[in-house]
Amino acid sequence: MRSLTNNTIKGGLKMQKVMSSTEAISLIKNGDTVAVGGFIGCGHPEELTIKISECFLEKGLPNNLTLVYAAGQGDSKDKGLNHLGLEGLVSKVIGGHWGLAPKLVKLAIENKIQAYNLPQGVISHLYRDIAAGKPGTITHVGLKTFVDPRIDGGKLNTVTKEDIVKVIEIDNKEYLFYKSFPINVTLIRASYADEFGNATMEKEAVTLDGLSMAQAAKNSSGIVILQVEKIVATGTLDPRKVKIPGILVDAIVISKPENHMQTYAEQYNPSYNGEIKMALSNIPGLKLDERKIISRRAAMELIPNAITNLGIGVPEGISMVANEEGISSDLKVTLESGPIGGIPAGGLSFGASINPESILDQSNQFDFYDGGGLDIAFLGLAQCDENGNINVSKFGPKIAGCGGFINITQNSKKVVFCGTFTAGGLKIVIQDGKLNIIQDGKLNKFIKTVEQITFSGEYAIDVSQPVLYITERAVFKLTKDGVTLEEIAPGIDMQKDILDRMDFTPIISKNLKLMDKKLFNEGIVGIKLSTNK
Repeated sequence: MRSLTNNTIKGGLKMQKVMSSTEAISLIKNGDTVAVGGFIGCGHPEELTIKISECFLEKGLPNNLTLVYAAGQGDSKDKGLNHLGLEGLVSKVIGGHWGLAPKLVKLAIENKIQAYNLPQGVISHLYRDIAAGKPGTITHVGLKTFVDPRIDGGKLNTVTKEDIVKVIEIDNKEYLFYKSFPINVTLIRASYADEFGNATMEKEAVTLDGLSMAQAAKNSSGIVILQVEKIVATGTLDPRKVKIPGILVDAIVISKPENHMQTYAEQYNPSYNGEIKMALSNIPGLKLDERKIISRRAAMELIPNAITNLGIGVPEGISMVANEEGISSDLKVTLESGPIGGIPAGGLSFGASINPESILDQSNQFDFYDGGGLDIAFLGLAQCDENGNINVSKFGPKIAGCGGFINITQNSKKVVFCGTFTAGGLKIVIQDGKLNIIQDGKLNKFIKTVEQITFSGEYAIDVSQPVLYITERAVFKLTKDGVTLEEIAPGIDMQKDILDRMDFTPIISKNLKLMDKKLFNEGIVGIKLSTNK
């Protein structure tokens, strides 16, 4: 492969690194393996992926690309990796989360591309291992889930044949081995760069895997294309703030402001990168509905100063409840994207954190997670079966992907799954401290067998991991005997509203009790942090 460093001579002159997006994208060759950085909208090089799409539609070039990415990138419509969801543009995708890029999902479902879903943290670590010339990444992450080659091996459709994950044994213990591969092109984003390519990220909400991705491409004899907000004079950047050294960068593209938003929801929020500290009283609370009930009950599991992870979706509400109840200052919330401390942003700004204490590279955050650094994690609940398995990654023809879910849930000391009891049209009324089901959801979430194992109940039992499943009407616990009903909401008929809406019969706890009535009241209800780890 080629490498277009600043030392490359062309026509007797040094090549200029600053170029138009069209010139930069012309460096990508047909069949290249292209790694793209970003987390939802944070750090995604929108200018570059737009231009790839435009060049392909105009000239048919580049084509037949292999796309690699760790975190999901997109708005579930047109942005981010959706720009690359064109038949013929990509032929193979290895991604951590798919749900935000429905145009890629469509190609996978129609068997028009080879498609793999691997844990986000594994891909993040693969970048480092590729950079270091290692044969692959060895980890326990993914055992007994759909990524395990004894189940699906991370393959998402029938046209995907090659095994890229295998089971190995070291000292009589099983691990998964994820194979390395060369990266020909890396597309990343920074805030400012000098003319040589030294780049800083002081206006970014997260730093992600930029350095590892650039090193992986460079040590694969590939190229690095960098999107920035502005170019500054060489030698004017503080070297302590340079996250991407210029020796790794081959092309620099100045982005239009609309393609360099800090997140897909906000052009720039200075509280995400520590420029200012936002007054927490300005953060709005949740209305009293099923999501707030679940968030309140989950917040009762929070432990003072415990290192915590909050997932996307319903778990986002936990930090809002904690702030409303005045207990957020006692939390140590982390996000897999890298922030530590503060309050996670929601929606299309998820991945950023309001008032973070520090922001790590994504691979370093996953090092800590995979090694057992999390005390407790709160993740979404889409499907649960009688063995306590959870599926959040695939539903019929719909591919969501696992993202960091597997890394987080397999390794946290305690995990709490949060979600509504049924899906599709649930309507409730909360009155006089009681919950009334006006219309139940069309789909049962507690089913006999999940469609895909994103979290393994068997693995949790093997490692003695405490597991809770919290809904608006019931709380379950995973035991060696199975999924056990521990609490029901006041106003709920256990038979009609719970057991009749499950496809399996749970164990009924001998100590079955009502959920705390204060969870169903308006205003501040006095939630206290748990003292039980």
